[in-house]
Amino acid sequence: MPSVNETISGPLDGFRVVDLSTVLAGPYATMVLADLGADVVKVEPPGGDATRGWGPPWVGDGSAGTRTAAYYLAVNRNKRSLRLDLKSAEGAEVLRRLLAGGDVLVENFRPGSLDRLGFDDTTIASINPQIIHLAISGYGPTGPAAARPGYDFVIQAVSGLMSITGEADADGGGPMKVGVAISDVVTGLYAAIGIVAALIARDRMGQRVDVSLLGSTLAILVNQAQNAFVSGQSPTRRGNAHPNIVPYETFATADGQLAVAVGSERQWPRFCEALGLGDLAADPRFATNGDRVEWRSDLRPILAALFVERPTAEWGALLDAAEVPWGAIADVAEAFASPEAAALGMVVDVEHPAFGALRQVGIPLRFAATPASIRKPPPLLGEHTDEILAEMGYGAAEVAALRAGSVI
Repeated sequence: MPSVNETISGPLDGFRVVDLSTVLAGPYATMVLADLGADVVKVEPPGGDATRGWGPPWVGDGSAGTRTAAYYLAVNRNKRSLRLDLKSAEGAEVLRRLLAGGDVLVENFRPGSLDRLGFDDTTIASINPQIIHLAISGYGPTGPAAARPGYDFVIQAVSGLMSITGEADADGGGPMKVGVAISDVVTGLYAAIGIVAALIARDRMGQRVDVSLLGSTLAILVNQAQNAFVSGQSPTRRGNAHPNIVPYETFATADGQLAVAVGSERQWPRFCEALGLGDLAADPRFATNGDRVEWRSDLRPILAALFVERPTAEWGALLDAAEVPWGAIADVAEAFASPEAAALGMVVDVEHPAFGALRQVGIPLRFAATPASIRKPPPLLGEHTDEILAEMGYGAAEVAALRAGSVI
């Protein structure tokens, strides 16, 4: 099982990210950058990132204020924490010096909030003309909802994502959120892409990059959005069934459930033969995928009645032999314990200074020459304050004065 390696330098080694963001979208983006080798300075308010308290589950026994929520630990590795009161003049000066030596600023303040702290776009550009300023918001910086706070759960509702997630009304269902904060996560990924692209263009200019939870969530509706544009009708919920491919859904077996994905016309006759339903491949109702989508209400009961007769493993062996994609439904613990996850290095052990052994999700990217890596555990609040200030030229007496004034 992979562990921390502090000697690896990733493709973003040498870049410094000043991270003012909290909760999920911003911290997820900066963790991606940190995994790729960037030096991420997590500037936390005096009370810390709110997710430190988003438990249970917790890690730590609470002694010396070290109890931390698993939520925080999920998105803050490879960073250094600087606890800083930005509302003070001294704290603002620390930030100015950080920005002067930084390559990227990431923040998710509500539009106008950073301006009121004295860091509008003009000021930031005057401090460091080459800096990339990535701003995350709920609804974008200009539209009618610009001033509204953006929360993943609400964005999943207003974006239309909830309307296509969950069981169909006929099956007793209703709109459902995705099981992870997917709007935050995809916004974080778009943010990381935007930052890397802006860094590539930085020899020409520094710039501001805006990304919103709503825009990012609308963007990932992909085929469902295009279906609506083409048909003029909004897609409906279909549970685990695909709107455009049949059969491409889950079925109950004698001992569980499996997911089947017949994704091409070549797979369809092999699928039928594997199930002992060779005649089904010749049925004109099911000759093409378009036909099967049209006649799904006839096809699904036939398949459902058959799958329930045998256990999952038996069906899996038959589908493997026919080279038809399938998978047993696993829970989260089972998924990470699988040999496939192990082969991908998706579980990493980290030694934390306060919590000891800490298990983390691995990095899905693989670079042949400049590998991404987990080099540091998620930091304690303000753990690296003195170290970071010393790097900026603050002397011991100045650091002591800042601490005495509760600036740090």
